[in-house]
Amino acid sequence: MKKLLFIPLALALLASCNNDNAPDVSDVKVDLEVQRFEQDFFAIDTNDLGPSLQRLQTKYPTFLNDYMVNILGIPFIAGPDSSAALAIKTFLRDYRQIKDTADIVFKSFDNITDDVKQGLKYVKHYFPGYQTPPRLITYIGPLDAYYESSLGGHSEILTHDALGAGLQLHLGKKYSVYQTEVGQRLFPTYISRRFEPEYIPVNCMKNIIDDMFPDKSADRPLIEQMIEKGKRLYLLDRLLPKTEDTLKIGYSKRQLEGCYENEAMIYNFFLTNNLVYNIDPSINKNYIQDGPKTEELGDASPGNIGLFVGWQIVKKYMRSNEDLTLDKLMETPAKTIFDESKYKPR
Repeated sequence: MKKLLFIPLALALLASCNNDNAPDVSDVKVDLEVQRFEQDFFAIDTNDLGPSLQRLQTKYPTFLNDYMVNILGIPFIAGPDSSAALAIKTFLRDYRQIKDTADIVFKSFDNITDDVKQGLKYVKHYFPGYQTPPRLITYIGPLDAYYESSLGGHSEILTHDALGAGLQLHLGKKYSVYQTEVGQRLFPTYISRRFEPEYIPVNCMKNIIDDMFPDKSADRPLIEQMIEKGKRLYLLDRLLPKTEDTLKIGYSKRQLEGCYENEAMIYNFFLTNNLVYNIDPSINKNYIQDGPKTEELGDASPGNIGLFVGWQIVKKYMRSNEDLTLDKLMETPAKTIFDESKYKPR
């Protein structure tokens, strides 16, 4: 493939696409209780572990099991000397520094709560039949508790009755633990730069979108996979209309500015290299998975460049179909969107 030069220019006005025509959702009722699970978990008495966990289960009847089994990866303890008990005590000891830092960074959770609640109001506005989670539960999990959504990885989860926010991966991009050898091995800088608190509401909405509309395009041609991801970014535009585009797509401001300036060149790269209808997953992953850059587009380009292209195609399609509801958009085949959008950036 021919290597192209990706040149980012200073186009600050293009870095954000906030929707000033967002509907008024002030009258939409959403109940959201915030529970600081990490405070209660790190306060348990390790000398009286069994009864302490039983009391915790009374307060968190469903989440505690999810946390223990699916996040920590250990079963409920069988006795005070069990391997599970030792694993809990070790985790509490080893992650005390992270807990102490989280106490400082998240002394107040009000702004994040407000953003999540506002996003849920838009969910109810556009999808009134969807049952929004009644709780937002904060927790601290292992550093490698990193989950993949259709739009990238993060530490947020969605249980059957709660949103979960993994604070261990939101302590600020310069947090010392992320800069260690182990931290960088797990999360190179191109990933850990997104470990800021303001990504929590975005990741919560990504999980809601995936819950409503699971991505089933993995075996489809590349362009269809890109458009399916573009649909989800378009939904994020509507659910978080005041949120910066950089937070939604996960690019830096400089990368996103460069994408808009080089939009025609990026799309032409897919055309000239016969990638649009490619079905080889070993090739497609280079354009729809996270990475430090897109090799063929140069060092200044972002990885996961397919998100940007799919997003622009969906936006072009919706400009000609303004009356199409969001649920109908999600039902529209990606190939139909591609064909009818007549996408041809200049």
